[in-house]
Amino acid sequence: MRPLTLDDLLPLEEFTSRRRELFDALQRYLDRYRRVRIGPCLTLLFENRQTLWFRVQDVLRVARLADPVRTRAELDVYNVLLPNPNRLQAALVLSIDETRLLEELAPWRDLRGDQLMLHLGGARYPANLLTSRPEDYAIGAAHWVQFVLDDVARDALADADCVVHLSISLPGYAHDSGPLSDEVRGSLIEDLSRAS
Repeated sequence: MRPLTLDDLLPLEEFTSRRRELFDALQRYLDRYRRVRIGPCLTLLFENRQTLWFRVQDVLRVARLADPVRTRAELDVYNVLLPNPNRLQAALVLSIDETRLLEELAPWRDLRGDQLMLHLGGARYPANLLTSRPEDYAIGAAHWVQFVLDDVARDALADADCVVHLSISLPGYAHDSGPLSDEVRGSLIEDLSRAS
């Protein structure tokens, strides 16, 4: 997938003035094509160029960052999160009660990739946790995960007769998502083919 560049970004003033409109459009897009809920507390947001564009723009807005050198450095950080021909990237977001932050994050501290699975028919693909260092867990309730797919998995994702879903299996939190919708599957297939 083509990396984001400085030419893709809106000037800070324009983004700031249009942020509400762009945010609302992004939320509709995420709900239809990118968001997968697994139980009441866990959501995966599958990343692509469109989702990362908004993330970068918002970080630049909050930081009031307009310097091209520092902006390019920020783009470099986010561009590694784009899908490629054999990998889907997702933000793992936990819904927690912030007044009980430490207590609610405790069960998630020992999360392993083999506890979060992408199911393609009878095949299971574990997540790679890209944020699994102690300092990553110290920052809160969002982490990055990646699913590495082989040709068989890519074909299964495209096969309308194959049931595709995600699952999490932790002590005290074991849930399956519903089957991925045709819209989500089509969007993920598009990511993989654009990344080829």
